[in-house]
Amino acid sequence: MGNLFCCVQVDQSTVAIKETFGKFDDVLEPGCHFLPWCLGSQIAGYLTLRLQQLDVRCETKSKDNVFVTVVASIQYRALADKATDAFYKLSNTRSQIQAYVFDVIRASVPKLNLDDVFEQKNQIAKAVEDELEKAMSAYGYEIVQTLIVDIEPDEHVKRAMNEINAAARLRVAANEKAEAEKIVQIKRAEGDAEAKYLAGLGVARQRQAIVDGLRDSVLGFSVNVPGTTAKDVLDMVLITQYFDTMKEIGASSKSSAVFIPHGPGAVSDIAGQIRQGLLQGSAVQQPNLL
Repeated sequence: MGNLFCCVQVDQSTVAIKETFGKFDDVLEPGCHFLPWCLGSQIAGYLTLRLQQLDVRCETKSKDNVFVTVVASIQYRALADKATDAFYKLSNTRSQIQAYVFDVIRASVPKLNLDDVFEQKNQIAKAVEDELEKAMSAYGYEIVQTLIVDIEPDEHVKRAMNEINAAARLRVAANEKAEAEKIVQIKRAEGDAEAKYLAGLGVARQRQAIVDGLRDSVLGFSVNVPGTTAKDVLDMVLITQYFDTMKEIGASSKSSAVFIPHGPGAVSDIAGQIRQGLLQGSAVQQPNLL
């Protein structure tokens, strides 16, 4: 209907290429335009000025001989002031861009190891963008942004990388666990040594208190009962303690059977053994008393 009235409509963000008898005539901006088709004027085509995106998958090989697929996303648009070049100079814009992307990626990735490809993807994207900008500006296109959106190694390579990572983490965990067990054992040994040291101090103080108590008893009894010797008093004290011990063993409900030789002579031997042991203990604690 528009051609019937020699009028044509151009949509927003779009320009139309006008030709007269097959020769370029003008670039029509968005809006309504008079187009006298009877005088040879016609629309050769339309060119969108909107931002477009092209995803390119490129398979290549890294420096360490690992095949990897790099996915690049190219965002581009035609320039309104160069609409003639964008329309006439390229027959297939997307194929042209894809060819440049292949060329740059296959020239950059083989120089890097696989780990470096992941780390330097921004540098790869920048190299692609710079090359495309130089090439496509001559054809009336602007490269807005170039992104490396995905890097896909072979499935076996990804599985191997995950296993390497897992093994490294397990090794770190084993070292940490060993260090924790080492600390526990050291602390347990330190606590055991401290407990034994304190127990030894307690036994030494107990023996010292017994020796001091017996000495005081001997001295007090010798003063109050004339004619008794220190040996007599010590024997009596030891025998008294012996019978008190026997009484406590018999009174305990949880005591086990204890076989002790008992008789006048046995009591004397026990007293001598106890006295000798206490005197030896006193000699160790206070050498000046001997």
